Amino acid sequence: MSKQALHTGRHWYVIHTYSGYEDAVKDALMQRIESFGMQEMIFDVMVPKEVQIVIKKGEPVTEKKRIFPGYVFVDMLVTDDSWYVVRNTPNVTGFVGAGTTPIPVSEDEWKTIKRKMGEIEPKFKIDYAVGDHVVILDGPFVNYDGNIISIDEEKGKVKILISIFGRETPIELDFTQIKKK
Repeated sequence: MSKQALHTGRHWYVIHTYSGYEDAVKDALMQRIESFGMQEMIFDVMVPKEVQIVIKKGEPVTEKKRIFPGYVFVDMLVTDDSWYVVRNTPNVTGFVGAGTTPIPVSEDEWKTIKRKMGEIEPKFKIDYAVGDHVVILDGPFVNYDGNIISIDEEKGKVKILISIFGRETPIELDFTQIKKK
C-alpha cells in the first residue's frame, strides 16, 4: 500500500460507529495509531461533547453529552494505510462520505462544532413544559403550587403563576426549586 494522500492536506473526517461505542472507538483508535506507528498520518481523535445540567431527583447534575451520537471525528491525512487503520478499528462501520472515499468536514462546520463544545455556560436540560403543574421546593414560596408560564433554558429559570391572596402572581425560580406535582 502506498502512503500517498487521497486528499491533499490534513483534515477532520467523520467516522460512523455503533451508538454508545464512541469513547471505546476513540480509545481503540488511539491504541492502533500507536501500534501501527501512524502518528504522522492520524493526529487526533475526538468525540464531541457538550456540558449540560440535567435535573435528577430534584438536584442539578452536570453531565457531558455526546453532540453527535454514533460519530467520532478524526484529524488525519487520508492514505491507503491511514484509511485501513481507521476503517478496521473495532465498532467502526465506515467513514462519512461517498462510497469508500471520506469527505472532510468543512471549516465552517468544524467552527460550529468547536463553538458548541466550548460553551462556558452549560445548558440546562429539563423535563418541564409550559403549562406543567409544579410545586415549589425552596425559597419564600415553599409548598406553593402553580403552573409554568415560561422557560428560559439558557439561564435555568422558569416563571410560574401562583395564587397569593386570591391573585395570580408570576414568580421566577431556578429549575432546582420546583418539581412536577
